[in-house]
Amino acid sequence: MSEVRVRFAPSPTGPLHIGGARSALFNWLYARRSGGRFIVRIEDTDLERSSREWEENILDSLRWLGLDWDEGVAAGGPDEPYRQTERLQLYRRHAGDLLESGWVYRCYCSEEELAAWREAQLAAGRLPGYPGKCRELSETDCKRLESEGRKPVLRFRVPEGKVITIRDTVRGDVSFDCNGIGDFIIVKSDGIPTYNFAVVVDDHLMGITHVIRAEEHLSNTPRQLLIFEALGWPLPEFAHVSLILGKDRSKMSKRHGATSVQQYRDMGYLPEALVNFLALLGWSPGTEDEVLTPEQLKQQFSLARVSKSPAVFDPEKLNWLNGYYIRHSPVERIAALAVPYLQKAGYLPEAVDEKLLGKVRLVMAAVREYLEYMAQVGEHARIFFVDPGHFDSESLEVLAWEHVPAVFEALNNKLAGMDGMLDEEGAKSVLKKLPKELGLGGKKVYQPLRAALTGRIRGPELHHLLPALGVHKVTQRLKKALAAVQ
Repeated sequence: MSEVRVRFAPSPTGPLHIGGARSALFNWLYARRSGGRFIVRIEDTDLERSSREWEENILDSLRWLGLDWDEGVAAGGPDEPYRQTERLQLYRRHAGDLLESGWVYRCYCSEEELAAWREAQLAAGRLPGYPGKCRELSETDCKRLESEGRKPVLRFRVPEGKVITIRDTVRGDVSFDCNGIGDFIIVKSDGIPTYNFAVVVDDHLMGITHVIRAEEHLSNTPRQLLIFEALGWPLPEFAHVSLILGKDRSKMSKRHGATSVQQYRDMGYLPEALVNFLALLGWSPGTEDEVLTPEQLKQQFSLARVSKSPAVFDPEKLNWLNGYYIRHSPVERIAALAVPYLQKAGYLPEAVDEKLLGKVRLVMAAVREYLEYMAQVGEHARIFFVDPGHFDSESLEVLAWEHVPAVFEALNNKLAGMDGMLDEEGAKSVLKKLPKELGLGGKKVYQPLRAALTGRIRGPELHHLLPALGVHKVTQRLKKALAAVQ
């Protein structure tokens, strides 16, 4: 078997969409699983909408997801260049071959003429395909039309009465009637190739063996097969992956929430969580496992388990997965990720030294179990940076218990002299001793302490709270709590 070569070929007209990221991921996983090559090229022939800024956004998003590529833009390789606008000579040469062989002809019809034709066809209830007006023009006709200032496009001569069958790895055999396709443009009047033509040339010259892409491209495939056949080139294998739908079963869009990788990155989702989630959109590992690392995905991925049914984007499942990865990542990593969000909330200065970062680690150890994504950290971490503005009714009731002053005094005595040396294990030791020494049940000791330190009787574990707040702040808050009920 020849080496597997797959590609991801985005158009740089916007940020990397979740659907595009899923396509890139499936290609990457297939290449890694088979020991093949993953290629990234840029389809930038939409000159008005394409930009290098969007290109960099797409490439940066791929890097953030961990989808490294073996050849392509920014990586180089034997088939450079990897931007379509830098490959125009290649397209012109192969378009010339098709023109010479008769598969392609010059068409001089204006946009106005074509629009009138389409309108008339639709009004008559017929398909608005190209009528073939320029199919049989002579060289003399072409010269006359060009002398009038008309610039031709190149149209592919679609054979009549032919049925094209696509053998798709995911969908099985899919057939198209050529009579419903119509002669289509492969090169526009400005010399820029259309998508269907450029993609065929690129896939052949780059030796692409498998085209794994979204279902929405299935309708383009018969045109591409005709071009492959006209040029005498072997076909790659096709695999069209199902659409991604929102929970309401409509096509994924902005009204379903964030749609680009950048948005999820900005919200503080972890790349491995997003990769895990995207892999399960339309693919199954064949087990009940839902948490799969990139390494496990590479080992298990196969096109045989890609579903032809639409995949539903469930944000609740994504949040659950991301929360899992937050809880199971090293606290040092989560603390570093939390810093910009805490700065934005006004809890941290612009410059964060190692001492302050140490506090952030303690805070994150306390609150990360409550997080679904990192942008939520400001809300949950507030209590560690801002004294409680008030005590809720449950807290006031607990703080009014008769034995509370003795509990606070006992804790203060144990913490005296520990500032700077209080860690999680030390806090656990101190807290464990208090109920026995005071002759009280744990609830009667711990609820007032949590109420005093947070303003609520429910929240982070006390052994996280004490070291994160520090001895001085703990003492201050206990004093303010007593004052609130006197």
